[in-house]
Amino acid sequence: MTALQPARHEPPDGRGEPPGGPDELSPAPSPSPPSGEGAGGGFGGGGEQTRGIVVARVPFPVVDEISRHCLDEAEPETVHIEVHLPGRVDPVRLRTAFHRALARHPRILMRQAPVRWWHRRYTWQLTAAPDVDPVDFPPPGPDALARARRRALDGCPPLDASPPVRLEVIEGTEGGTVLLLTLHHTALDGPACLRVLATAAELYGGASNPPVPPPVRAAGPGTERPQADDQPGAGQRFSRPARVAADPGRAPQGARPGNGMLLAELPVPARPPRAPGRAAPYTVNDQLLVATWLMVARWNRLHTPDRPPGTAGAPATAPVVVTMPVDDRPRGVEMPIGNGTRLVPVGFGPEERRDAGPLTADPPDPDAVARLLRRTAARTRALKAAPPGRQLGLPATVLTAPVVPVGLRGAVTRALRTAAAPWTSTTLLSNLGRIPYPLDFGDAGRPTAVWFSAPARMPRGLTVTTVSVAGRIQLALRWSPALLDDTAGARLGALFRSSLAATAWTPPPAGGAAR
Repeated sequence: MTALQPARHEPPDGRGEPPGGPDELSPAPSPSPPSGEGAGGGFGGGGEQTRGIVVARVPFPVVDEISRHCLDEAEPETVHIEVHLPGRVDPVRLRTAFHRALARHPRILMRQAPVRWWHRRYTWQLTAAPDVDPVDFPPPGPDALARARRRALDGCPPLDASPPVRLEVIEGTEGGTVLLLTLHHTALDGPACLRVLATAAELYGGASNPPVPPPVRAAGPGTERPQADDQPGAGQRFSRPARVAADPGRAPQGARPGNGMLLAELPVPARPPRAPGRAAPYTVNDQLLVATWLMVARWNRLHTPDRPPGTAGAPATAPVVVTMPVDDRPRGVEMPIGNGTRLVPVGFGPEERRDAGPLTADPPDPDAVARLLRRTAARTRALKAAPPGRQLGLPATVLTAPVVPVGLRGAVTRALRTAAAPWTSTTLLSNLGRIPYPLDFGDAGRPTAVWFSAPARMPRGLTVTTVSVAGRIQLALRWSPALLDDTAGARLGALFRSSLAATAWTPPPAGGAAR
């Protein structure tokens, strides 16, 4: 996890101050400002860019270091966040609000310190102010949003300039404004950056934006811990996960850097009504997991129809494993900033193999889907009931111990990543659920749509990210060009749409029973 520091409130005059001194922060001496730089350093008035004064140093935590070792320019490690507002924003007010939000969450004001291969650690330098202005207003035009999305997928903000995030403001999109944030995933994750944006909305709109508390789940039957036979991936713990079948018509590997992406808006699938005092039999997250499984299994059935049973990667034999990020951080202003999610694998195995035919039919068999939903709900309840462990497990903690130089640790990490590629999960589903903040930008309004997308590096090559806004699911599929091209990505998106619809509960006919 990235070294985490809660937000701090601004002093009455609204100026930022250096962060305090939690245990993980080691203060650094403040050099004298170079000629022409203000006392606070950072991005000076009149647009002059200067280096922010270092106020603390933070060793790279485990997740950050593993990501840093495995960076690849051909597959940038970016997270893309896209917020659509119905009205126009005032450029000066928005830039001021975002800079003040950075000051309230000083852990985002960081850059990587210069490093040599023989150093024992990578280190973040926390700065008193930004090195560069992260807010940009690109020229408007009919393809301005498409170009901004392409930049978000093709290039990371640099790690050696504070902060490792950029905000592009696209004006005139359907009469409103799009805020498009790109962040370097080595330093930050999506929920952390969304927290900073929520603070910017509060400062811009002048109204409090407290997070909505999570819904209270009813206790009762259906919430008990599952039995051992229902544990995730029972019997498949050491099996190689299925891979998403590559599309024969894709662009050649290495044809261009970055990822492809498809954005869509889908209805929330219906669920059975809750009985008084009882929890729902499954959640929307369970339906999204099942839809992801169905999408992959149906895609593989279509694209590997002649692969004989028992062959490694055959869709009917290799288990689909979906990695699911879990975030236990609070959502208030005290939310720690950094990479704060842990990755949990949700395994699908023997039972799904028995139901492979009905589940991959077109359309999927409703009874088989209902059984898969119940099994998935049992698996996710077991995972949520288990005590949280290390983000990347004990091996990653040992691998990043500062015993040998970072150059040697990096070489070992990359070699192990290549060796472990066959056991990497099939895909990643990141469901952020309902946005916990109003994101009220005053006269510019509240969001009408929000999309997130996570990097899709090989060997997975595909990520699914969802968020709920105004009763609709905002879906982002993101893929590696080594796996799919844009035409294949559109077909995969259509499969997800129909797979999600197949998870919807249908009321029983008169005198019958619902599935």
